[in-house]
Amino acid sequence: MAHALLKFAAALAATGFVGICGWTAATGWHPDVKHYPLQGIDLAENPGPVEWGTVRASGADFAYIVATSGTDRRDAAFEANWAALPDAGLRRGAVHVYSLCQRADEQANAFNTFVPRTSDALPTAVDIAFHDDCTARPDRATLIADIAQFVTMVETHTRQPVMLRISKAVDSKYTLSDAVPRPLWAVENILKPDYTARPWRMWRASDFRRIDGIEGPVNWDVVAS
Repeated sequence: MAHALLKFAAALAATGFVGICGWTAATGWHPDVKHYPLQGIDLAENPGPVEWGTVRASGADFAYIVATSGTDRRDAAFEANWAALPDAGLRRGAVHVYSLCQRADEQANAFNTFVPRTSDALPTAVDIAFHDDCTARPDRATLIADIAQFVTMVETHTRQPVMLRISKAVDSKYTLSDAVPRPLWAVENILKPDYTARPWRMWRASDFRRIDGIEGPVNWDVVAS
């Protein structure tokens, strides 16, 4: 009996070891740099402290950080992180989280007021997804017109094209990737996205990677070569 219990405990330990190894491999995974030489991260709203030099040493070439959400939310960490990125050797880009419940022009004004125009900035990214705090679902023509207005206003401010990060759910409902002729940023864990009507320029390949310098999982992105 004792021998059987020992064998059972050993089997459990082996299973646990395999599970730990598998999880470690998964959280360290990223697309091959031979195919995607430029790789980086994007942070969610209100991130914790970030050691940007360590992030750079972990293989990130760039970082996108949330600046504004809707018309009334400004990320408290944005200004400090925005200033720290160049010193760490990272290219920097700002993200606006678009709200389907608020006016496009007022969202653009909120972003333009908060985010400075800088010559070294990457194209502004507009995150367009369904969120729990907004149940509005405008008709397609209205949404396309609103996004076009937002894009025009922000591009006037930044003087470079905007990039659209469109979720799979939003594109399935509205086919925005076919309607607004701007670079696309697709989102799909591990598997290359195929839901956009046009080839994507960036791909968020993992939202569970872990790297030194950031506590918890991080969004890992690659640029199409």
